[in-house]
Amino acid sequence: EDIAVICEASSESAATDWEIRNKVSSQKWKEARPFLLKNMLATQDPHPHCGCQCGKQAVVRCLDCLPFPFLCEDCDTAVHSRFVLHNRESLTGGFRQPLSELRQQMGRYNLVLPAVSCTSCCLTWSPTIEDIQRDGYWPGTMNFCTLYTTDVFQSFYDLKMAAPGVSLKAYIKMLDERTERFGRAGKISADSFSKSFSEWVAVTYEVEKIFHKKSFDCPACTPEMLAVSVDGNRKLYRFKSNASTSEPGNFECVFIQKDEEVAEFVDNIHRQTNHISGKGSCGSSSWRAAKESSRKNTSKLDEEGLEIAVCRHGVLIGALNMFRGEIFAYPLFLQRMLADKAPGNITFLCSDVACKYFPYLSKVAQQCREMRKLLSMRPFLSVMHAKAHTGKCEIKWGGAFQEGAGSTIGEEVEQVNSFLSRAAITTKYMSKAGRTNMLTLLASGWNKKKVKNMGRTLSQRYTKTVRMLKEQVDILNATKDELGVDDDTLQLWVSDVQQWAEETDSGDGSLGALQARIEELAVIIKVRTQNLYKQTDSNKRRHKIRKVILDEKKRLAATICEYNNLAEPSKQIVSTDASVLTDAWPWNNISETAAADLHTKRTVFEKVMAVRRLKEEEMIISKEMQQHWTAMKAQSMMLATLSSNSSFADQPEDAQRGLQCLVLQKQTELKAEMVKVKGFYRRILSHQPLLEMDSSEEEMSEDDAADLDSSTSDED
Repeated sequence: EDIAVICEASSESAATDWEIRNKVSSQKWKEARPFLLKNMLATQDPHPHCGCQCGKQAVVRCLDCLPFPFLCEDCDTAVHSRFVLHNRESLTGGFRQPLSELRQQMGRYNLVLPAVSCTSCCLTWSPTIEDIQRDGYWPGTMNFCTLYTTDVFQSFYDLKMAAPGVSLKAYIKMLDERTERFGRAGKISADSFSKSFSEWVAVTYEVEKIFHKKSFDCPACTPEMLAVSVDGNRKLYRFKSNASTSEPGNFECVFIQKDEEVAEFVDNIHRQTNHISGKGSCGSSSWRAAKESSRKNTSKLDEEGLEIAVCRHGVLIGALNMFRGEIFAYPLFLQRMLADKAPGNITFLCSDVACKYFPYLSKVAQQCREMRKLLSMRPFLSVMHAKAHTGKCEIKWGGAFQEGAGSTIGEEVEQVNSFLSRAAITTKYMSKAGRTNMLTLLASGWNKKKVKNMGRTLSQRYTKTVRMLKEQVDILNATKDELGVDDDTLQLWVSDVQQWAEETDSGDGSLGALQARIEELAVIIKVRTQNLYKQTDSNKRRHKIRKVILDEKKRLAATICEYNNLAEPSKQIVSTDASVLTDAWPWNNISETAAADLHTKRTVFEKVMAVRRLKEEEMIISKEMQQHWTAMKAQSMMLATLSSNSSFADQPEDAQRGLQCLVLQKQTELKAEMVKVKGFYRRILSHQPLLEMDSSEEEMSEDDAADLDSSTSDED
């Protein structure tokens, strides 16, 4: 019946053309979205001018006592003393609040919609979409021949957040099993469920937009962001599919940037720069992690992965689809996007190939004037990759030695990838729009969890930093006493190590050039081996990478042989594997005295840097706490403004009342969250005037204080 109605609005060919039917259906959903939005807001009104059947004022709404869900206190007691498992909501307090735990028997039910007619005037009535939504259901189609309870959608969303790899078909199969278990018949349509769920999510997002809630901004990094980490995820690819259409997703450009804009940017950069390579002080174009000359894969893949930008708290900022591997132009696009979003407010750009990317950026900026503003961001080589690099590269580019970086790791993208990569098993078979919608939904859910726990996270990080700083200071003082040196000598040694790291080897084919090439190949082999299982999900691809590693080992052996022919016998490389593992090269041991001196200075240098970074981290977290608190106060002021705003006067009266109830609910939840966060921050920063509150906000009942103390003690 649904297909027949859809085809009436199109040509006769629509009956056999899935793409035409899909476009017609999407157009109907698009036209109905404002009406669905109005209905969703209206359902939040706890007083829809409906009283109890006995004539008294209703104080409870029961979703299971249909068609008369509104009950007074006496009727509620009489009815639900027997039906204790019904899903009930309190209508007091200005917004609906659940009273008891929900227990439903999910699955498919074959129902008949009621039709009422008057024998006197022959007037008939049957439920409309407004009635369906008010009773807690969501239409499967615009003719609502199929209905879904919104709890089924919420359960699927919660399941995806807990287990991103669970497919929609597996969830529907579970519902079908429950249908059969409770003696009912029929199957649930996967296509109908998928489309209806997508529209429910889209309308829910429209409601969130009313409150100006930014899903992809970090409150602790606003307005000044210390560091952003950029990296690619090659597991989030998608196969080419004949079923895909050119129809955009509901969340286009919300999280994942438009492919057309990215492609235009990449082509423009390549035209102006003639494919500048990213050769840095410890890398070359042989490192495929960011090979600028990569071309689009001609295999069965469409999107080859996702390039992701994350702040240092693990909050997702933005992403784009990769079609040509991890070329430098992709992080360059994200860097420009972030620079436009927060001009001059981002200090570090973290990357696992920062030592190659920033030389590339410098050359691009010379030819593209608009890219020069990006040079204000400082390079930051992620800590784990810095450990795999040579000593000089680690000191020059590594985040642990960057002034002002604090304890930033630079590996935050890997934390996000551990969550998003689990969805790859399903998204690689989706349509383009379906993949965009699902990844955006998962990313938004991830951010909600991060922002919700921001107060606890920052307070725990601050406590840990203070403890580690005390330990590192004690270690540094013990080293000073052991070596018998003062602070001036330590600073001199730090300068010596930094100067040594800035020295470059000659590249004229001499002995020094061979040494640099050996160190470079050793780093490439080490990093590629470490990422063999980390960044690949198929044995076929691992086999290709192993062949590449074998070829690089052969080139390393040939380079070492060439070096040994020119080097003195005392400085020749005896064991290649041992040198690669320990990063101990004979040319670094000019003499035993000099080697010991450099080793001592390097050890002291690392301890001094550890103390400096922890001191910076203490100040950074204090600032982030203040920014987080300021963002929460700004959200509170926005809700207060919205509650008295008349910009929604064009909405029907019931939708306006529902909106006001939602505002009241948001204000109540935010106030409770602010009280909780204030408790975290006050115990840590009691000596700083950080948490200034208005007199009205300062008022807190004894019950609220008791709840806060009990919640924090339980969390501890």
